[in-house]
Order: sequence, then C-alpha cells, then structure tokens
Amino acid sequence: MNNRDLITLVLGSTGKTGSRVVADLINSGLRIRTAARSGADVTFDWNRRDSYAPALDGIGRVYLVAPVMRIDFADDVSAFLDAAEAAGVQHVTFLSAYGMEHAPDKVATRRVELDLLHRRKLGHTILRPAWFMQNFSETFLKPIDGTIVVPTGDGAEAFIDAEDIAAVAATTLADPQAHAGKAYSLTGPEALTMAEIAACISKAAGKKVQYIAITPSERRQALLANGIPPQFVEALDLQVEERLKGGRESEVDLSTHRKFNIDPTTFLHFALRNAPAFGGKALPEKQTA
Repeated sequence: MNNRDLITLVLGSTGKTGSRVVADLINSGLRIRTAARSGADVTFDWNRRDSYAPALDGIGRVYLVAPVMRIDFADDVSAFLDAAEAAGVQHVTFLSAYGMEHAPDKVATRRVELDLLHRRKLGHTILRPAWFMQNFSETFLKPIDGTIVVPTGDGAEAFIDAEDIAAVAATTLADPQAHAGKAYSLTGPEALTMAEIAACISKAAGKKVQYIAITPSERRQALLANGIPPQFVEALDLQVEERLKGGRESEVDLSTHRKFNIDPTTFLHFALRNAPAFGGKALPEKQTA
C-alpha cells in the first residue's frame, strides 16, 4: 500500500492540537479519521474500551492524545496500544509533555512513553511540548474580568503555539519512518512570567489585563466551590504547581523548530493574532505577521 493511502487516526480531534493536526494533514492530502467523544468521524471515549477497536479499524497511524484532566490513564492507554497492535497500526505519534523524560515512572505520561519504547510492533515518535499558548485563549488560563489568577509566583514558562506543535506532529505522521524512535522537545522562543504574559495580552486586548498570584490552596478551594470535580482539581494542581514552579519549563529549546524549519511564534504575536479572544479587535494579517 502506498504510504499516502494509509489512514491516520487523530485522537482528540476537536482539541487544541488535534484540530490543528487534522487541518495540517488534510492540507497535505493525507487520509484521516477524526475521533472524539462527539463531533468526529468516530465516537471515542477513553472511559469506554469498547470504543477503541472500532476507531482503529483500518488505521495505519495514530496521533495519540492521552485523556485530559486525569492522572490515572496509563492502563487505558496501554489497552489502546494493545488494540492498535492487533489492528496492524504501524506508527504512533504521542503528545507527551516537556521534560517528561525526567519524570518518575509513576507519572502516567511517562509510563505511556516507556510503554511505547518497549513495543516492537509499533513505531513511535514522542512530542514533548511546553504549555500551550492556547491555554490563555481557549481554556483554563483565560483571563476572567481582566485578571489571570494562578498559583505560579514568579515562575517563567516558554509557552508554545499549538500551531507549531501540530506542524511537527503532522510531519511525523506524513513520514513516520524518518521520525521513528525520535523524541522532540518543543518550546516557545522566550520564557515569560505571568506578569509578562498579562502585559502581552493587555496590548492585544487594548485594555489592562493583570496577573494576581494566589496560593495553591486558594485556587483549589475556588475550583471546588465552582463545582469542578475533585479529580480534575487534583490534575490541575499537579500541572500548575509542578510544571510552572519547578523551573525546567523556563528552558527555551528551539532545536525542533530548526529541524522542521518552523519559525517559532512569540507570545505577543499569538496574542495579537487572537485578540478577539481577549476582547480586542482582530488585526489584518499583515499586522500580525
């Protein structure tokens, strides 16, 4: 079978990276199958193992995004990889996290990495990106009433544009043999504190956005009071406290951008491009290029 005839299954196809991987693969003329709990070609739910095999039927490659807001998913992903091997899948590109090679084996994402490393029937590529810029425009770091509230202190993070991640992922899926067994770290071009992030968003929004530091306990209580399930709160606690306060996230690494010939997106460029998400006016493309 021609390499381009293989169908690529994109998990989390409605999410921040998955939706962009879908677009890039389509633009490359590759055949895809989208998978999500709703709004996709096939229904896929990590909590329902009987949804794994139907999604994998006839698939040659997989963009693997683990369950979000869970810390106990390694066994489910392992069962999915078993099903992938049984279905004859040739390659998996796994969305991991920056610095995950240094994490202890008990961390679920690291367990998935090690699982892939020990499988002989599946080729794999591991992507280890820093936190997404889109967390500020689409999800849990989005300013509320002009304020970013998160317990990160003065920690800095080299946030990366999900568009850049998707471009790398799509390339590895289009030519898996060239990237088999490889792991790629991805960050943005600058490590910024939350105060610096707020300044960039302020410029894009045309109004002041501020950062207010709170304690982890204060954030936890606020989330629980707003009806967020305890397991989700626990997952967010781990992400925020460990990844942004630990220092490793602040290390800029553009080696993958250079390898794939991708111009890294600055946070200000991202904020200007997404100004409407922050209450600002959309700018002409030439002004954000």
